[in-house]
Order: sequence, then structure tokens, then C-alpha cells
Amino acid sequence: MRKQLFIALCLAGASLGSVASGQTNSSSRPPIDNTILHAQVILDHLGFSPGILDGREGQSLTAALKGFQTSRGMTVSGKLDPATLSALYPYRALRPMRTLTLDVATIAGPYVNPMPKDPEDQSKLPSLAYTRPIEKLAEMFHTTPEVLVELNPGGGEIKPGATFVFPNALPSSRDYPSELREDWRKTLSDLNVDANQPTGDRIVVDKSEKALKVYNGEQLVAQFSVTTGSEHDPLPIGTWKVNGADYNPKFHYNPDLFWDAKKGDDPAMLPPGPNGPVGVVWLDLSKEHYGIHGTPEPQTIGRTQSHGCIRLTNWDAARLSLMIKPATPAVFQE
Repeated sequence: MRKQLFIALCLAGASLGSVASGQTNSSSRPPIDNTILHAQVILDHLGFSPGILDGREGQSLTAALKGFQTSRGMTVSGKLDPATLSALYPYRALRPMRTLTLDVATIAGPYVNPMPKDPEDQSKLPSLAYTRPIEKLAEMFHTTPEVLVELNPGGGEIKPGATFVFPNALPSSRDYPSELREDWRKTLSDLNVDANQPTGDRIVVDKSEKALKVYNGEQLVAQFSVTTGSEHDPLPIGTWKVNGADYNPKFHYNPDLFWDAKKGDDPAMLPPGPNGPVGVVWLDLSKEHYGIHGTPEPQTIGRTQSHGCIRLTNWDAARLSLMIKPATPAVFQE
């Protein structure tokens, strides 16, 4: 009976959360739908990333649902239909939102504000860090600053002891492999990346679906929304390999490799940081100059162009790095 009630409530669009329900958005976007947010949170925890946790329908949620349905051998509709809601039902204990009290460590910097746009100016900084605490909190909870403002109308000062509502991106474990560098383990924790991840032995990047799929044998075990190249730097179709990972990488800016570089730009070595051009991790590919990496602008994934590489949100790129090993095949297809 409870299962039928769960499905009925979801199909009716009723709120499954006790916090921030019935809000409106002053912009042209629809208000946050807590039913959709609940589904997004579950999918995010299961490794079928809907991109931004924002409680709204969109291409990333549709892709995530298709991936989840495929992994369960279901009819692939890309919708929250009754069969899909039934398959999500066992995970209903993952609440859509959590009310949390901030502590010093959670909102600790460093911060860089304003962030210079010129690569030469950026190269002089100690890091390409977040610009403000709300940006850090948004990435930590797999969303955007705008969504956090919507979830906390009236808000308040972001400081230790303050209480805020967040999408429930909290991991089940932070027991990361001990062989990883300490700074990278901290980054994983800051991004609420779960230490428990499936193992992948093959990556498939599908240009038409704007998705990166992780397989173990023939089983689809995870899927992420991606940005894959542009008309200037198209996705290199073929089979490549992942050479290895560079965590919290520096970035060598070479204007000769960027079609949109400004005339007169000089090469520069940019410091690491989540707001760097490749985000928090670079998975190097056997195709020269190409890699799979994060981004400083998670809301643009699947919606803008890249310089030929495969770009994910920082939290999804970090999660992917835990799933695969060097020499993992990477198949890029139309």
C-alpha cells in the first residue's frame, strides 16, 4: 500500500519533502518541484547523474532516466513513468533535502573574488579557487547558487552555526583509498563524492546523447551528462585509452590550441582549483591534447561547446576518476 501511495504522490506532483515546498521563482523558470528533486537525488546517488540538482525537468534528467532504465533492463522512456517510480521506490529513504548547520571547515576558503579573466593574470594567483562561500556550497551539494537561494528564501548570512537547506547529495562513505593524495581526498570530500563507486572497465562517450557511459562488461553501471567538443574542435571519434589521472591539476594555457584565444595571448601556467579551465581533475587520453575533465561552470554541461575535450561537472568528473584505472578503453561515437 505504501508503495502505491509513493507512486501516486509522485505522479500527482505532490511534495515529498517537508522543507521549502510550494516555493515560487521570480524568474521565468518553473518553481522547484520536490518530486523531481527527489528523483534527481536518488539518481545522483545511484550513479546516473542528472547534472544539477534543481528540481526541474530537462535534458540531463531525461538522459539520467534513460541510463537508469537501461541499466535495469526496463523500457527506455526517459520519463518518471509508473515502472520507473516503482524501480526508484526502494531508495525512497534518500530524502530530497537536508537541513544542515554550517561549520568552520565547510565554508573555509580560500576565495578569489573577483576572478580575473585574463590567463596571464590568473597565472599569478595561488589558486583558481571558488569566488565565494555560496559557490563552494553549491558544488558541494551538486547544484547552483541560484537553487540554494530558492531553497532558502530570506536566507541569512553564510557563517558557522547558520542553518540552511540543501539538496541531499551527502555520501554514504568518505573512506577514500588511502593511496590517494591527501589534497585529493579533501577535494572528494568537499564535493560530497561517495567513496563507494562501481568499477568500470570501459567508457563510451555518445555525442548524440551528450552522455558518458561507464560499463563493467556489458552492464551499464553509471552515466554522466557531458559536453563533447564543437565545430572547431569536434569529438575525436574512435577508440582511445585513459592514460591516467591528474588530480587538482595545473593547466598549461597554450593559445595556439584555442580557436577563441585573444590575439596576442601568451602561454601561461594556471594554478589548480575548481574554477580552473579543467576543474578538479584531468583524465588524460591517448589522443594527444585530449582529456576528460571537470569545469568551473557546471550549469553549462551539455548546453555549450568545449575545445574538443569531454567536460563534466566537477563532482561527476571526480566520481568517474574513482571508477576507472589507467588503460581503460574510451570509445567515442556519434
